[in-house]
Amino acid sequence: MALIQVILSEDVHNLGDAGEIVRVKPGFARNFLIPQGKAMPATAERVNEVEHKKRVIAEKRAKELKDLQAVKAKLDGMALEITAQAGEEGRLFGSVTAANLAELLAEKGLEVDRRKIVLGEPIKSVGEHTVAVRLRSDVQAEFKVTVNAAG
Repeated sequence: MALIQVILSEDVHNLGDAGEIVRVKPGFARNFLIPQGKAMPATAERVNEVEHKKRVIAEKRAKELKDLQAVKAKLDGMALEITAQAGEEGRLFGSVTAANLAELLAEKGLEVDRRKIVLGEPIKSVGEHTVAVRLRSDVQAEFKVTVNAAG
């Protein structure tokens, strides 16, 4: 199957950074990247436009990186506690998900998108767990979550 070239409008995990020209399958471009505004077709005039946009994007990325480093500094030292119903062996009746953790972070004054919280699977046991947050492809923070049994 032939690949097509697109210009990325923003960073796409495992694909590339904003402003890069990448080759992808036509369906991926047509059904996901272009409708979501993450990419645009790579025509000759757009490639010339990209050179100008790269400078603008570089300035934007530098400012964004500075802001994300501040958020990372707050997250790295943070320890959260959550109470959940658990059985006698420390297994939770439900689970602690990324959405629950995003709510806890919001209560502490940090707005983090739940999709940026990296959990292999939901937390299902009592104890201390380390949770990673991928703020950007090159900025990752970690914080501790202590799950206590209710009652």
